[in-house]
Amino acid sequence: MEHVLRVTDALKSFRETRLSALRPPTEFFDHHRLSRPVDMSQVTSRITYNTRYFSGNYGVIFAVLAVYALITNPLLLISLGFLIGGFTVINRFATEPIQLGQHTITQKTLYIGLFVIGLPVLLWSSPLGTFFWLVGASSFVILFHACFMEPGIESEYSSVEAGNGV
Repeated sequence: MEHVLRVTDALKSFRETRLSALRPPTEFFDHHRLSRPVDMSQVTSRITYNTRYFSGNYGVIFAVLAVYALITNPLLLISLGFLIGGFTVINRFATEPIQLGQHTITQKTLYIGLFVIGLPVLLWSSPLGTFFWLVGASSFVILFHACFMEPGIESEYSSVEAGNGV
C-alpha cells in the first residue's frame, strides 16, 4: 500500500513540476515564428532559450518517441514485460522455498532461471539500438525545433529584467 502512495505522490509532483511547464500547442507549433538563424551565436541563444522555455513540450516529445520505439519493437516490449512481470511474481508469490519432490526451489533459483531465459531474449531484442535511436531521433527533433523557432517577445523582457537585477 505504501508503494502506491509513493507512486501517486511522485506522479503529483511530476505533474506539478514538469507538466505545468507545458506550452500550448498553438505556441509550440507557431509556424509564423519559424526562421533560419543568421549565425552560430543566434543558434546557440535560440537553443538555450527554447530548451528552457519548451522543456515540458520536449519531454512529451521524448515520451511519445519512447512509446513509439517500444510499440515498433514488440520483442523488446515482450522481453521487458517478461523480466518485470517475472520479478514481480517472484517477489510477491515465491518468498518461501518451494518443495517439489526431492528438490527445493528457492527465490534465488527462480531469479537465476528468470535471468537465464530473460536476458538473452532482452539482448536479442536490441535494446541498445532502440536506445540510441530514441536519443538520436529526439535530439534531432528537439534541436531542429529549438534552432529554428524564434524566441517570443517575452524573451526580450526577461533579458531586460535580468539586466536590472530584478
